[in-house]
Amino acid sequence: MSKRGRAPEEPQRANRSRAVAELLPAIGGAAFRRFGFVQGAIVSRWREIVGERYAAVSTPESIRFPVGRKQDGTLTLTVAGAHAPMMQHIAPEIVERVNRFFGYAAIVRVTIRQGEVATPAPRRAPPSIRTVPHELGQSLKTIADPELKAVLESLAAGVAATRGLPRIG
Repeated sequence: MSKRGRAPEEPQRANRSRAVAELLPAIGGAAFRRFGFVQGAIVSRWREIVGERYAAVSTPESIRFPVGRKQDGTLTLTVAGAHAPMMQHIAPEIVERVNRFFGYAAIVRVTIRQGEVATPAPRRAPPSIRTVPHELGQSLKTIADPELKAVLESLAAGVAATRGLPRIG
């Protein structure tokens, strides 16, 4: 007990348990800061910032700011082969678009490095669905979820295609 008759207060624990949601933003932010990104959204939203045409041949690599500042930075882009001269030509437009995205003059220069640009895998169209017999398909017309409807139509078409009792074995 202390002099005044009170129990001493327990010190705040540094290693307290925390919710996962509390930890995740810090983990992603630390990873992006390590590689030069103060805001990871520039990577995930690169297509929106520069457009489809330029995003197909470039990807942001890093943003470097002068020591102690968060403006007047240099954006380093990785550009696919022969597209580098074109990207150098439109560098002022990229600076403008990135600054518009940030909302302030974050970038003043673009550095271009030639390299391989990872392109996302093209999305394939879903397989065509055979027509469902009229008597099986009436109840499926009221289903609003397109994915569930496609699965049920496929199941109904499979059931309609079978003859006799199913064989096990």
